[in-house]
Amino acid sequence: MSPPGSSARHSPAASGASAERWLQKAFGEASVNVVDRASARREEARESSYGGARYERETERRAAPGTAAKPAYWAHGQAVDSSQDDGRASPKRFFNKANERLYEAYSQLHTMAQEFDKPFDSPAILVVGHQTDGKSALVEALMGFQFNHVGGGTKTRRPIAINMKYNPSAVEPRCFLMKDDNLGREDELSLPELQAHIEGENRRLENENGFWAKDIVVKIEYKYCPNLTIIDTPGLISAAPGRKFSGLQQSARLVEDLVKQKMHQRDYIILCLEDSSDWSNATTRRLVLEADPELRRTVVVSTKFDTRIPQFSHSQDVEMFLHPPARLLEPTVLGGGPFFSSVPSGRVGLARDSKYRSNDHYREAVLEREQHDIAELERRLDRHLSSHERGRIGVSQLRFFLERLLQQRYLENVPTIVPVLEREHRIATSKLSETVQELADLNQDHLKEKGRAFYQHFLEKIPEIVRGTLAAPPRIFGESLAHEHIRGGAFVNADGRPCMPQQPVPNADMRLFGGAQYHRALEEFRLIVNAVECPPVSREDIVNSCGVDEIHNGVNYTRTACVIAIARARETFEPFVHQLGFRLSHIARRTLPVAMYLLQKEGRILNGHEVFLKKIGGTFARFVDDRVKECQEKCHEDLKSTTQFVTWSLHSGNKAGLRNVLAPHEGEHDAKDEKRRSGGELVMSDKELKNCKLTDLVENTLWNRTMKSVTVDIVDMLVRQIFSGIRAHIVQSVELKFNCFFLMPLLNDFNSFLRNEMEDAFEISLDSVFDVKSVRSALESRRHKLESELEQMEHIQSKFASIHSQLEASSGNSPATQAAAKAAVGGTTFHSAAAREMAAQDEILRASHDLSEGIAEAKAQFAQYSPNPMRGSKAYEPSPRRSSAGRSRDRAPLSPMFHN
Repeated sequence: MSPPGSSARHSPAASGASAERWLQKAFGEASVNVVDRASARREEARESSYGGARYERETERRAAPGTAAKPAYWAHGQAVDSSQDDGRASPKRFFNKANERLYEAYSQLHTMAQEFDKPFDSPAILVVGHQTDGKSALVEALMGFQFNHVGGGTKTRRPIAINMKYNPSAVEPRCFLMKDDNLGREDELSLPELQAHIEGENRRLENENGFWAKDIVVKIEYKYCPNLTIIDTPGLISAAPGRKFSGLQQSARLVEDLVKQKMHQRDYIILCLEDSSDWSNATTRRLVLEADPELRRTVVVSTKFDTRIPQFSHSQDVEMFLHPPARLLEPTVLGGGPFFSSVPSGRVGLARDSKYRSNDHYREAVLEREQHDIAELERRLDRHLSSHERGRIGVSQLRFFLERLLQQRYLENVPTIVPVLEREHRIATSKLSETVQELADLNQDHLKEKGRAFYQHFLEKIPEIVRGTLAAPPRIFGESLAHEHIRGGAFVNADGRPCMPQQPVPNADMRLFGGAQYHRALEEFRLIVNAVECPPVSREDIVNSCGVDEIHNGVNYTRTACVIAIARARETFEPFVHQLGFRLSHIARRTLPVAMYLLQKEGRILNGHEVFLKKIGGTFARFVDDRVKECQEKCHEDLKSTTQFVTWSLHSGNKAGLRNVLAPHEGEHDAKDEKRRSGGELVMSDKELKNCKLTDLVENTLWNRTMKSVTVDIVDMLVRQIFSGIRAHIVQSVELKFNCFFLMPLLNDFNSFLRNEMEDAFEISLDSVFDVKSVRSALESRRHKLESELEQMEHIQSKFASIHSQLEASSGNSPATQAAAKAAVGGTTFHSAAAREMAAQDEILRASHDLSEGIAEAKAQFAQYSPNPMRGSKAYEPSPRRSSAGRSRDRAPLSPMFHN
């Protein structure tokens, strides 16, 4: 076995010869139709030359006078004249009956993986390139006939998985289209019908300006087809920058994501197409390197080679392009180097603009183009091309290499596919049993029992979430305060701007849910409302609030302050009550998906009964809305009573501010008295001074409408004192009412509310609650799909089991095979022969160690008994074809140890 990444490991000769030897060993000499040893040696020599002899033979035959030109390489991988292929088994044809069995099994495996969205897939060739790289044209050349939608722009909008199968009896292509109903059905179509279907699907997606990652699965049988599975992907788009090309940029991103998703499938061989004469321009490789950094499962192809050759002026340039150095192209590329292909332009048809009248004419043109490229290269290099160089030039050589490479991957993956299919079969069987049981349980009594059990578990989850739990991940169900503002609304002032608290809200950056989020919302409400200041009082506000009394024309500034304060408080605090109710309703509603997640995590969710689950969710949402509305009404009543009648003991708050306004400072009186004495004025007594101040106060406050600055200050201070008292009362009252009339009913009263609602719904119409008709239809569809899946899986499983048993018998239960099977059972796969060998060595050492320990333990336990075997017992002798390490319990169903 060559080291990973070596050129010998991936050379065309090595990939072909090893696969043939494996087939001969597994299926016997007769299965590969080898007539004698001499013919086998000639076959091996022809393969090692990798196309040189075929080219010379074809050149001689075409040069012979009077000989009709025949496309040699279309005779399925051998230099055999196509006219001599009568459909019988030819000893010179490599792809024999055993190979057809192997390919057919993998073709069905790929179809099943695409239909039922399985986590595995079969090896396939994934064609990746830009729009103008000639992807679809190369695929047609590999197939030997034209069928695809080829042209400028984005023509391919869905990947096309083409399962090509060599059928010597199919003179014309036989096309089978897999249905998109996920039931494994296929329709046989004519070639024009298949073309019309693909073009129609592309036009539909083009009108929607979209792409679809699901493959169009096509099976084609043809006497000129290789045994290949090729997936043609949409062409990558190089969109120009700028807002003008935003639509094209969006399409480019969609295509890139689709192609990346396909390339990350480890079983796919990537066929990377480059349309460039300089290997430093990695247009397509740039994207491929993201999925395959070392290009170990990537075949690089330079397309439109016939247009590249005239661009080179010196032979050194041609040598550089044919043999790129490691600094330009990764030396670990699959195949050891790039391939070069040329496909002639023109379509097949009878129209005036058609260049080829038949597919035979088209195939001859492809072969002529290949020979012309070789002749032109030899002329420019002034030397003959080596067999290694000829093995990389032309569609026929690429086709031959891909066919052998894919066959080798098929053989390598057989040990891993069998246990994977067994595991998927067990999963599908379990799902089918559950579906059948659910169908049997669709009766009224059982549905009622299931419904009651479910909503009882649901009622247990709501208090658990409110009280606090770590069973649900906060990164999924939690919300930071910023996200809560976006989804549940923020507190805003009268101008519509968000209110910012003077102090930071605790746990603002944490992702909370349930009771923790509820407490944070109340804390934010308290901080924001306590920071709200009374709006300033103007002279106009005071004058308009004074008015005229019914029995005198004096002014009562105390009443004026009360009127202004309660009006300001009502218009300021009422919106906050609405905003808090909406916020808490949002927080409560978010507990519903958390509860459903917890029930699903515990396996108690009712799958398939979406109507019933919506009924539960709708009842919960209605209860939350009713409690929030009721709580808001109680808060409004409290706000109305607080702002309708002013109780001085409740609303006055701190009287120190008012006293400071009404009473002048003592230092101010002393300064005025000293000034009067120094001026020689008469000094009034204290009694006269008090009477004078009282007179001034009465004149300014009781009947003087000419407001002075002291009057405005007094009224403003009174308003602020009353506003502050109302604010403190509202904060405490609102928080108390939401706790008593919203939170507590959610924990205590919702149980009876939900039970009554659901029992009433059960009595009125059980079908409307569970939608039995739709559920039964969905379950029947699921059962039909699972039965179809199991039927296909059992059919494929039997094929792979047969192939695996023959390979296992021929390889003598090699440790590599055992290691591959064990890795597949554990959910992993081998993607290289080197990894398989290392795992095999570990398996050998582990088996040897376990065996020695077992022997020592047996000797210690049974040494005291009779050293001779018991009468009637038979000593166990291992089978000559089965080693002790090969009796893995994972493969017991495939290779039983005891035979009847």
